[in-house]
Amino acid sequence: MGAPELAILAIGIFVAVFAIASFRNIHLGVLMLPAAVAVGVWLAVPALSVETILKGFPVNILVLIAGVNFLFGIASSNGTVDLLIRKLVSAVGDRRGWLPYVFFLITTGVASMGSAQAGYVVIPLAMAAARRSAIDPMVMAIALNSGMSTGGFAPTSLFGIVTVDAAEKAGIPLNPLVLLGIAALASLLLLIAATFMFPSSKVIPMAAPGAAAVASEPTSAPGRFASHQIVTLGCILILTLSVVGGFSMGLSPDIGVIALGLGAALALMYPVSGAEGVKRIDWGTIFMVGGIVTFVGVLQKMGAVNMLGEAAMTLGSPYAAAFAIFVVAGLVSAFASTTGILAALAPMAVPLALSGGVSGWALMSLMGVCAAIVDASPFSTSGALIVAAGAEEERPRLKSFLTRWGLSMVIVGPVVAVIVLMLMGRS
Repeated sequence: MGAPELAILAIGIFVAVFAIASFRNIHLGVLMLPAAVAVGVWLAVPALSVETILKGFPVNILVLIAGVNFLFGIASSNGTVDLLIRKLVSAVGDRRGWLPYVFFLITTGVASMGSAQAGYVVIPLAMAAARRSAIDPMVMAIALNSGMSTGGFAPTSLFGIVTVDAAEKAGIPLNPLVLLGIAALASLLLLIAATFMFPSSKVIPMAAPGAAAVASEPTSAPGRFASHQIVTLGCILILTLSVVGGFSMGLSPDIGVIALGLGAALALMYPVSGAEGVKRIDWGTIFMVGGIVTFVGVLQKMGAVNMLGEAAMTLGSPYAAAFAIFVVAGLVSAFASTTGILAALAPMAVPLALSGGVSGWALMSLMGVCAAIVDASPFSTSGALIVAAGAEEERPRLKSFLTRWGLSMVIVGPVVAVIVLMLMGRS
């Protein structure tokens, strides 16, 4: 076989590893990393050494995810996050119409703490609050998914980390705060649309007096923050100001190192919470992203990534190519890992972004949004958890509507994204 045929075979192996991991329920990183080494050693021309291949493992992403997980793991284990959520919910009071938007903000904040998956902790509380307040569970479901999508693209969270890292490696200027703003705007517009599509007062009656309480819903006013929680909030504030202030001034603060430093300070003051913080580092996600990025690095060295980008360009126009990339991102993400597809597609979108036919930073941002907004699908982890958190009588309707919503976003998202690209031109 020649180099082009071997590159195509390598892409086939990459896709096969995704499929096998999904169907056999095997951790993707466990398969991806050794597969990357095997492909690089046996298929690359000239052959790559194991040392060269492993240099592609993204240590900077490891430090960032571990640092943020560590800090916010401490905040979760010492009750700071839970009490903060309860205080925010209590502040809503009787203004139930604002409850989905409050949970959107809460979930955004929690999901910005390292991974969109962190927002999973809010799901039971939010769905219980929706039942008690006669909010249509569909509206709350979209609010939760929108919050996880938005928070996931924060500079401190995984979607944002992967997308910005891919853009930076390709020399595409992508401000992390701009990425976050685009994700927030798209998610908020979807939530507003859901509010009008599913008017809660016409769908679900108010919970009857004396109805059984849901354990995860707070029934009393939250107490005060303890001294250790105030210190924890101070560390979170320092991290936030460092990120926002640094990027606003055109700097590139190392979020992972800052978070590790703040977490270490908390661990010195509160060793028990520090030990819990270490346990909450998401090594599985780090390993998964590391495996994918390492394999994509091998594909890049083999010329496969440029080959795919050039193939997309043969569709006739850069907008058609962008539409194809957006649809693939959404379709795969609806059934598999959003983080995984972002890590895989972001480098593959680079040739199109560098072609000059479309705005590079906008292409990368919109691709991420298209991959994230489909996660309300009950076939994804977040959608499945939302359905499971609904009352038994709500679940069939939730599953049906979330299936339609999630799969419709596979097309609606890319169509709107391409229109935005066309309106922006090459800016």
